[in-house]
Amino acid sequence: MRLILRSLLKIIPDKYYLSVLYFRHFKRILHWRSPKTFSEKLQFLKIYDRRSEYTQMVDKYAVKEYVAQKIGEEYVIPTLNVWDKIEDIDWDNLPNQFVLKTTHGGGSNGVIICRDKSVFNRKLACESLQKAMFADIYIKYREWPYKNVRKRIIAEEYIMNENSQGISDLLDYKFFCFNGKPKYCQVISGRSANMCIDFFDKAWQHQDFHEPHNYPFAKKLPQKPSNFNKMWELATVLANGKPFVRIDFYNINGKIYFGEITFFPTSGFGGFDPIEWDYKFGSMIDLCLYQK
Repeated sequence: MRLILRSLLKIIPDKYYLSVLYFRHFKRILHWRSPKTFSEKLQFLKIYDRRSEYTQMVDKYAVKEYVAQKIGEEYVIPTLNVWDKIEDIDWDNLPNQFVLKTTHGGGSNGVIICRDKSVFNRKLACESLQKAMFADIYIKYREWPYKNVRKRIIAEEYIMNENSQGISDLLDYKFFCFNGKPKYCQVISGRSANMCIDFFDKAWQHQDFHEPHNYPFAKKLPQKPSNFNKMWELATVLANGKPFVRIDFYNINGKIYFGEITFFPTSGFGGFDPIEWDYKFGSMIDLCLYQK
């Protein structure tokens, strides 16, 4: 039944599918001819901004070479190995701590973290990876860059923050870039417990909106990293020439590591609170090159 449903989804035209999905999420019509909101414009870009290099940029393995060429290999998390099938994973030669992820997954989908190999549940990991290998972001949300990504599994070095109290929360710094320029940095904290999401501008002023709309602000706001301006600079390099893109970094004990490149955060269905920020973000995306 699952294969039949997937086959049916494949034959539905992207534009029609997204119109239905958009209405289902927001209970309003998607205006293709004159999109105004951030949510609408991301759907627009799924259809009309289809550059071949985007496939490499969302491939969790292939993007490493792209990033190394653009900003330097020192910002890339080292890869331990890459396999085409789960059955090929060389468990014995993996270190005590590592991260497994699928090359075609988005966000935290298909990510397995091993902090101690002696208590690691390999069977559960294989089951999660098997499910992730079957997932298809293009079919589900019509994110075109993922359509031709080669499905593989990569193993990466495990990275962590340390402070005087021991291991601290691994923060994500996600730069929302409009027409090649970062405008806001989204900071995600509390992934291991109660996830919180906060936005800051270049001056590290906290912003009063939520996206996605259903995550709270952190009770104790994250401090500005000492190398925040460097992250902003690197995001600018990677975002160059793109109408919208989100560039993600980790900042591990003062060292910057590239996370991923995302063209459609929450696939454009996250929603804003308050809603006027959906229009404010939308106003920063220039679609003049795609509209006739």
